Amino acid sequence: MKLVIDHVSKQYGSKVWALRNFSLELGPGVVGLLGPNGAGKSTLMSILATITRATEGSVVWNGTNIANNPDALRFVLGYLPQDFGVYPNLNPVEFLEYLAAVKGLDAAASRRRIDELLNLVNLTEARKRPLGGFSGGMKQRVGIAQALLNDPELLIVDEPTAGLDPEERVRFRNLLSDLSGERIVILSTHIVSDIEATATDIVLISKGALVAHASPEELLRQVEGKVWEWVVPSAEMNAAKQKYLISSTMRRSDGVHVRVLATEAPEGAQPVIASLEDAYLYQLANHRAEGTA
Repeated sequence: MKLVIDHVSKQYGSKVWALRNFSLELGPGVVGLLGPNGAGKSTLMSILATITRATEGSVVWNGTNIANNPDALRFVLGYLPQDFGVYPNLNPVEFLEYLAAVKGLDAAASRRRIDELLNLVNLTEARKRPLGGFSGGMKQRVGIAQALLNDPELLIVDEPTAGLDPEERVRFRNLLSDLSGERIVILSTHIVSDIEATATDIVLISKGALVAHASPEELLRQVEGKVWEWVVPSAEMNAAKQKYLISSTMRRSDGVHVRVLATEAPEGAQPVIASLEDAYLYQLANHRAEGTA
């Protein structure tokens, strides 16, 4: 099982490039696609889901170019887009039965699968309620269920925890981890904690370009020894921000406790254990510095 993204670019209009020369090779596991808003994540997801065609380059699924034969991927694809819509007058069972029919799935098998999925996303008790009365988080869970209808080999979820409360977010993270196995799961988000809890591989993207592709452990190793905690008087915060990359701040009675990313420690700073968010910000800062240079 292999997904190969080969020098893919996507242009909108005459000057706007959402992706530029993006290459990546993926195998089974949970891949966290992480980047700031506007980085090109949703454009890439749309191309992989065969909704949008790349301007340049190719996407190959198990040896088949999906631009020439999109059905080779569509039959084994599960996709939850960022903006997922429902039919408000249908209940979850009716909605999922309709989508199962659209996907050409067997009716009897689909009914059993729908029961399993509604239980999986904790919607069994709401199975007969019209979707129009669902909260945003409940609709998102219906979206997750529809993406899993055909037990996909490639599962793409774009900003899936948007609108979920903390308990639902934890449930979804656990679900993604359970689903990995012999399939490729691509989780696109700008929420580092979602990636930290689930991903076996991390892909960082910024301004349509690949910044890094590595395991969480490797990204953490690259920032090891470069994270410091420093207490700064409030009056000196602006100067500190101009000089250092600061990942977080917390005001306390003795001053502002800042988390600094730097090769050398600021005077009086103490080393602290790096987090994945530190690693993410460090990689983005280096990428921007290289682009400026």
